[in-house]
Amino acid sequence: MRNISSVLGRLAKSISISLVLLFAVTMTSNAQDVKEGATLFKANCTTCHKIDKKVTGPALAGMSARHSEEWLVSWIKNSKAMVDAGDPAAVAIYEEYNKMAMTAFTHLSDDQIKSIIAYVQDEEVKLAEKANNPPVDGGAGQSSGANNFMIFGLVAILILAIGVVIVLNRVTRTLEKVLINNQAAIQAAQASQETYAESRNAKFAKAFLKNKKLVGFAVLMLVALLAVVGWRTMWNIGVHEGYQPVQPIKFSHQIHAGVNQIDCQYCHGGAFKSKNASIPSANVCMNCHNTVTASDHYDGELSPEIAKLYRAVDFNPDTREYGSNPRPIEWVRIHNLPDFAYFNHSQHVSVAGVECQTCHGPIETMEEVYQYSPLTMKWCVDCHKTTEVNADNAYYDQLIEAHEKLKKGEKMTAAMIGGLECGKCHY
Repeated sequence: MRNISSVLGRLAKSISISLVLLFAVTMTSNAQDVKEGATLFKANCTTCHKIDKKVTGPALAGMSARHSEEWLVSWIKNSKAMVDAGDPAAVAIYEEYNKMAMTAFTHLSDDQIKSIIAYVQDEEVKLAEKANNPPVDGGAGQSSGANNFMIFGLVAILILAIGVVIVLNRVTRTLEKVLINNQAAIQAAQASQETYAESRNAKFAKAFLKNKKLVGFAVLMLVALLAVVGWRTMWNIGVHEGYQPVQPIKFSHQIHAGVNQIDCQYCHGGAFKSKNASIPSANVCMNCHNTVTASDHYDGELSPEIAKLYRAVDFNPDTREYGSNPRPIEWVRIHNLPDFAYFNHSQHVSVAGVECQTCHGPIETMEEVYQYSPLTMKWCVDCHKTTEVNADNAYYDQLIEAHEKLKKGEKMTAAMIGGLECGKCHY
């Protein structure tokens, strides 16, 4: 019964806290709306710019103090035109960044660009508050009315919370009385049911042991069950379907192959021309993550997983320079075949035209990769029985040409039938 009281007490506290939070959210709803500017900034600017640090382009903090709004609108729309027109500030920035013109955003309207500028100014205010600087804009005139409203609101919430607690306390007392009055009857009923169940089980056990045929049949079924379980266990030895090891970097195929639709062979180029699909070099990752830091999802800070990549290649994101102490990323292999099994990726991908998902499953939806298929011999044989051969392929054209030469009595070398492929000799 005390548990009910404590639960209802916690419920009353939760209601009070929720009302306070709802009131606080309502009071802050009058803040300046820069949502449109934030959306446009993330869609068009984050690749090259950050508010507080230099990336490909300059840091944007303080740009409104350095240039007028009209100048910024013209610069963002078409910086190259301003440089060609001889604008001193535009020419200075152009020369500072090795005469690389900023991308023109002619598709943005003046109001949209002003929204981006407002978003940057709002971020400057937040940075100033984090550094314990005085606030940029005063709000003393508006705070008086808001404070009075907050006081009345808090008093109303307090009164409501007290009323809820009183009602819940009365409910708990009533429930305690009801349970105490019925407790003796409940215990008696439970004792009676336990006694009846024990006597019934004892009678059933005696009757079962006296019937020798039924006992023999039960033993036979138990032996058959153990045999089936043992057979299935031994049959699945070495089958690692669903295997999902912890990797040193939480690389998401869902984001890269699914959301961004990066082709599998951009990273695993060996699948097209080699026996092994190959693990991509960290330099392939840095082709994008040289500038993509996913800081939008971490309050402006560097993504912890991308930070692991930077440590591996010894890259300093502040100076944008590489060090002399790179370390390999120790990826854990997921798909393993027995040593006596030979599988060639290029023969399946290039010659047969098999898609990666046929064996690896819906890789574009996996946050963390796991072994999707059992990779047993039966699974491979079943696939080979149903998969039609794509004869419209240069590989089979060479085989036909070689057979025609044999029919004519001409000489044929091993190279003519794929004998120069690396996978023929090297595993």
